[in-house]
Amino acid sequence: MNIDFEYVDVPGIRWDAKYATWDNFVGKPVDGYLANRIVGTTALCAALETASGKAEARGFGLLLWDGYRPQRAVDHFLRWSTQPEDGRTKSRHYPNIARAEMISSGYVAVKSGHSRGSTVDLTLYSLGTGELAAMGGGHDLMDPISHHGAPGISELEAQNRQHLRAVMEAAGFVGCAHEWWHYTLQDEPYPDTYFDFPIV
Repeated sequence: MNIDFEYVDVPGIRWDAKYATWDNFVGKPVDGYLANRIVGTTALCAALETASGKAEARGFGLLLWDGYRPQRAVDHFLRWSTQPEDGRTKSRHYPNIARAEMISSGYVAVKSGHSRGSTVDLTLYSLGTGELAAMGGGHDLMDPISHHGAPGISELEAQNRQHLRAVMEAAGFVGCAHEWWHYTLQDEPYPDTYFDFPIV
């Protein structure tokens, strides 16, 4: 692992590295994810510790789905987007667009901020029950309902998205308009570098 990267091991933060599992839009483990761990820059880990404290004050913990993403994983996504549709993950992850439209619609990038090591995909869970907070759609639902400010979600779901946004912005992150779960450290240490070491 690169010297300035580490596993995210912060009290109050859980993880489920979706791309190391079969539970993702590709439908199988993704290239470069050899372990179900979340990795990020040391700056990212420090900021997530701050975010965890702010979430705790609101009665929540953080659950991470992705952090650093090897470039080879992004390349895997791009190859997959050109393959024939088999329908296995479409209804859950991209019900209203074709695979190839993921790129033109801004949901999948040729160069991902995740590969710079200071971006995370995450949600909230209740510290009281351990249950995930209702957010009006799951991770990698590539649809307008996942956009910040989207109509058609409940008041509770909108409030939970606002809780997450407030927590992350207070810890130095900026959101992505298309994905309520996606946040990048504002002062990321490697803004122009895309890494490709595997997660092991």
